[in-house]
Parts: sequence; structure tokens; C-alpha cells
Amino acid sequence: MAHPNFVYTIYIKSTPAKVWEAITNPEFTRQYAGHKYISDWKDGARWEMKSNADQSVKVTGKVIESAPPKRLVLSWAEPDKLADQSKVTFEIEPDHEMVRLVVTHSELSDYMAGRVSYGWPIVLSGLKTLLETGDALSEQWGGCKSAA
Repeated sequence: MAHPNFVYTIYIKSTPAKVWEAITNPEFTRQYAGHKYISDWKDGARWEMKSNADQSVKVTGKVIESAPPKRLVLSWAEPDKLADQSKVTFEIEPDHEMVRLVVTHSELSDYMAGRVSYGWPIVLSGLKTLLETGDALSEQWGGCKSAA
């Protein structure tokens, strides 16, 4: 069964360029997401989310659209569940002295809806904290898991 899109909006005291870097630079993502997001971030390129703990690939996909520092669209699937593919869109917009980051995770199955509804709020809170304070919430928070 398909679920409605998961949409999360967060405001960050930063610049669009810094938010883009925080999303696409593995050294940033390992600090706030517990994983390294690895790609060259060009249209059509492969991307992977690798675990900090053991470097295993947790999520993989393709870069559907890359328009730095404004918009990034990715396909999203776990390596052992490639048929359960969804899509993530990051929209980065300046808003006065802040950035409005809207993450939309769409085309969700029951399984993925449970995982992302738990995972994205933690990941995006970590991103905000790291950019605004320079401190990570946790590098080992454990990654996405189902809330059910």
C-alpha cells in the first residue's frame, strides 16, 4: 500500500551552500546521520549511504536531479530490497538569515514509511545542530529503524 509523502521542513541558521555541503559531504553526514553519503552528486550518478560502524551499504540509489545548492533528488532503496524504491527530494531555499530545508520522501511502502518517519526527524535535527553549533548530536545514533 502506498503512503502519503513524508514531508519535513526545518529552518537552519546557515547558508544554502553550507546546507548543500552538509548533505553531500561524507565527512559532514557521518557526524549527524551516522552514515556517509557518497557520490559525485551529478545527474545519473550512483550514490550510497555507508555505515560508520562497518562501511556496509545501507541505502543506495541514483541521483535523479542535482542543482547545487538548491535541489537534490535521489532514488532510495535498501540493497536487499531494491524493488522497494522510493524518492527523496531536498529543497534548499534562503529565508532571511536562515535556510528553509524541505525534505520530501515519496513513493513510500508500508515498510519504508515506518523507517523514514523515525529517521528523518533525527537526521535533520542532527544536521541543524551541527551547522548551528559545530557539535554533532551523535555519530552513532543507530540509523533509521521502524517506529513500529
